Amino acid sequence: MKSIVIDPITRLEGHGKIHLFINDDGELANCYFQVPELRGFEKFCQGRPVEELARITTRICGVCPDAHHMASAKAADAVYGVTIPSAARKLRELVYNAFYAGDHTTHFYALGGPDFVCGPDAPKAERNILGVIAKVGLDAGKKVIAQRARGQRVIEIIGGKKVHPVTAIPGGMSKRVTKEEQQEIIKIGEEMVEFAKFTIQVLNDVVLANKAYLEMILSDSYAHQTYNMGLVDANNHVTFYDGKVRVTAPDGTEHAKYEAKDYLQYVEERVEPYSYLKYPYLKKVGWKGFVDGMDSGVYKATPLARLNVADGMATPLAHAEYERYFETLTGDRSGKTPVNSTLATHWARVVELMFACEATLEQAKDDEINSDHILEPPTGIVGEGVGIVEAPRGTLTHHYKTDQNGIVTEANLIVGTTNNNAPITMSIKRAAEGLIKKGTTITDGILNRIEMAFRAYDPCFGCATHSLPGEMPLEIIIHSAESGEVIEVAKRQC
Repeated sequence: MKSIVIDPITRLEGHGKIHLFINDDGELANCYFQVPELRGFEKFCQGRPVEELARITTRICGVCPDAHHMASAKAADAVYGVTIPSAARKLRELVYNAFYAGDHTTHFYALGGPDFVCGPDAPKAERNILGVIAKVGLDAGKKVIAQRARGQRVIEIIGGKKVHPVTAIPGGMSKRVTKEEQQEIIKIGEEMVEFAKFTIQVLNDVVLANKAYLEMILSDSYAHQTYNMGLVDANNHVTFYDGKVRVTAPDGTEHAKYEAKDYLQYVEERVEPYSYLKYPYLKKVGWKGFVDGMDSGVYKATPLARLNVADGMATPLAHAEYERYFETLTGDRSGKTPVNSTLATHWARVVELMFACEATLEQAKDDEINSDHILEPPTGIVGEGVGIVEAPRGTLTHHYKTDQNGIVTEANLIVGTTNNNAPITMSIKRAAEGLIKKGTTITDGILNRIEMAFRAYDPCFGCATHSLPGEMPLEIIIHSAESGEVIEVAKRQC
C-alpha cells in the first residue's frame, strides 16, 4: 500500500488536505479528505449580547464577512421578534448583491479560473491569478481588480466598512444612503453589468469553446446524483438574502421547502473522527454514508445547487444565461432536469454573477433606499432566532438562543461549506478513482485534477470548522532532524 498526501490543498480559504491510498496494483484503495483546523466561534458567541454577534461573526472569515453579518442580523431580528422596515431590507439586499458580485469574481478568476485559463496540467507556478493575467492580458486583470473594488465600495457606503460591515443591527440598519451615494452606486451597478457581460464572454471563449474542457466537465469522474439546497423567492427564483429554503431530489422533484425557523426539522449533523468539519445531511432521508442517490441524505448547497432548485433567475440577462446553461448541459432549458456535473458549478457561478450585478443596479435605482425609516427598535424579546442567507459557498444558518436580557446562551452555525463537506469528500474520491488506474503515472497534473473536484465548491474551511466535543484533538509527531525518522508521538483525544 502506498500513500500520497496533497497537503496543503490550494486556492481555498482555510486549511485542508487529501490523503490518497494506492494499492499494490496501482489503483485507488481509499481516499480521505481532512480539515485539520478548528474555529470556535460558536463558543465565542456565548455570553455576548446578541446584537454584538453581527459584528463578531464577520471575523470568522475575511472572504465572506458580509454573509455572516446578514445571517447574524436576521437571527438577532428574530430573537427580538422585530420586522425590519422595507427600506432597511432593501439596503441589506443591495449591499449583499454587491458583495456577491465581488466575491464570485474572486473565485472565477483567482481560485477556479487558473485550472481552465492556464490549464489543469500547467506548472504550479503558473496556476494562479498572475498566470491568468498572462494568458488573458493585463487589461483583463485590471477589469477584475476594478470589479472587486466596486463591490467593496458599495459595502463601504452601506455597510460602513469595506471588509467587515457593521451597519445591520436588530430592527434594521444604522445608516441610510444619501442621494449622492445612490448615484454613485447606480454608476457602479452599470459598470458591474458590463463586467458580467465580459465574464460571460471569457467563459465562452476560454472554457465552452474548448472541447476537451467540456468533455472533462461532463465526465463521470466529476458527476454526482445528490439532493440540492438553496434559497428561493416567491416565484422559485434564485435569491441570496431572503426567501425559503428549497431542497430538490436528484431527479429534480421537490423534497422540502421551509422557513429558516424550521431548519432543524430537515437538517441534522454528524461527525467523523478524522475531521473537525461536521457532515450535515437531510434528516428525513437519513445518513447512508458517502453515497449518491435518492436514498442518501447527502445534499449540495452551491451555485450549481441553487440553480437546480430554482425555476429561473429574477433578472433578464441572468435568466437568459440560466436557460442557455441548462439547454447546453441537459438539453432542457426550463431547468427541470438537474445538472449533476461538479465542474459546471463554475458556469453556474457566472450566471449568479450576472444576476448579482443586475440586481445591484436595479435595487440602486429604488429611491426608498434614501428613506430615514430604516430602523424599528425592538420592544420585546423572544429569546431564540434563526437567520438564513445564501453565502456564495452555500446556505448559511445562524441560530441563537438568549436569556431575557439578550445574552447568548447557545449558538449554532451551519456554514455554506459545512453543507458541502460530504459531497466534497465524495467528489474528491470520484475524481481520484477516475484518474488513478493500474499503470497510471501519478503526475502533478493528475493531483491537480483531483484538487479541482473540491475547488469547484469554493470551500471556506475557516468559516466551516467546528468541533462537536468542544475540545481540540491534537497529535504531535517529532521527526529526527538527521534521518527524518519518527522519534516520538504525543496524542490528545485522537
